Amino acid sequence: MGKKLGIFFLTAVLAAALSGCAGVNGEGSGVSGDTEPESSDNNVGGTETSPPNEDVDLVVWGGEEDEALLNQIFESFQEEYKGQANFHITFAAQSESNCKDVLMGDLEAGADVFAFADDQLNTLVAAGALEPVENAGHIKEENLPGAVEAASVGEVLYAYPLTADNGYFLYYDKQYFNEEDIKTFDRILQIAEENEKKVTMDWSSAWYVYAFFGNTGLEVGLNDDGITNYCTWNGTEGDIKGVDVAKAMLSIAGSPAFFSTDEAGFLAGIKDGSVIAGVSGVWNAVTMEETLGRNYGAAKLPTYTCSNRQIQMASFSGYKLIGVNAYSKQHIWASRLAEWITNEENQQLRFEMRGQGPANRNAAASASVQDSPAITALIDQSEYSFLQRVGGNFWDPVSAFSANMAAGNPEGGNLQEQLDAMVEGIVSP
Repeated sequence: MGKKLGIFFLTAVLAAALSGCAGVNGEGSGVSGDTEPESSDNNVGGTETSPPNEDVDLVVWGGEEDEALLNQIFESFQEEYKGQANFHITFAAQSESNCKDVLMGDLEAGADVFAFADDQLNTLVAAGALEPVENAGHIKEENLPGAVEAASVGEVLYAYPLTADNGYFLYYDKQYFNEEDIKTFDRILQIAEENEKKVTMDWSSAWYVYAFFGNTGLEVGLNDDGITNYCTWNGTEGDIKGVDVAKAMLSIAGSPAFFSTDEAGFLAGIKDGSVIAGVSGVWNAVTMEETLGRNYGAAKLPTYTCSNRQIQMASFSGYKLIGVNAYSKQHIWASRLAEWITNEENQQLRFEMRGQGPANRNAAASASVQDSPAITALIDQSEYSFLQRVGGNFWDPVSAFSANMAAGNPEGGNLQEQLDAMVEGIVSP
């Protein structure tokens, strides 16, 4: 399992959906800066940089919705290094979520600079697509510890932290709950039952179901091969056993107020008033605020009853990173552009234009970023969050198990056997 993140690692996010998808071969936009050579105090890398008047062509991949933002950043970059080279910077839309797959198709033909989700880092490093960041000490100092961890393999930094906003917490309607009520799942369900309302969480998604196992001492994570998983979620020893978690989930599912549904179902319920609390992420903050107004609330996940005690619900956390292609013909300039895209000013600009939470310490601490219920929720939940470091065989077995729990185990199947089957699937080669 990934190292538990400290409470200081994740401050971020107000609202806005995560970046959209687009094919890399779609039309890109470019920003050119043909300048006359002149002296500058910002010379990159001393004698290693391109001489004045040399053309520097760079291709940058990013989310489709980042185009306007990135073009603005490209312009400021060229102004900063005016006179050192003739820049031709081209943006091409490429979703961060599958950047790895596209890049690995042809590394030498890939973008010089690219945005990607942190769970792709190990594969990219193993494939030789990323090299260690040269000024790692400075980058580590500038960014939140959790973001640095997400951009590193071991102690070596391989990418530049960009955002720190991918996680989940509790949204709720203040008409029904006070701050004490939202501390336990039991109380949340009780109030929803009394008001004939619903509380939602997506148990079809293993990403969310991790919340029940993450703080129990039962573990899941990647083996040293970076592909297969280890998992003890079916454990029969220790303070909390796998069966204890399964029973706790069945107890929640047995409440008439509980409703396992996806994001669309959650938002539909918030809008029609049938749902008064639910587990989701920052991408729904705008809709929540628009719908609930002054009754919009957000908080860390509650505790839930398991084996006659209260267990704090855990969460997966995620980051977006900027990588520099090891095969870039302009690696020095690509590295400087990656650092520019992710500096304090441009992470603040990203928050203002895109609503994405900064990984940079100073940007994350700014008043504008912190003035949000979602931010407070993420800060509080960060103490119980873990980096998502699991192989591909994690998702389906967990979803199959949790779907049966959400249905109330209708066939009365043996819980230990179901846990064993789930773990067998998770750890399979």
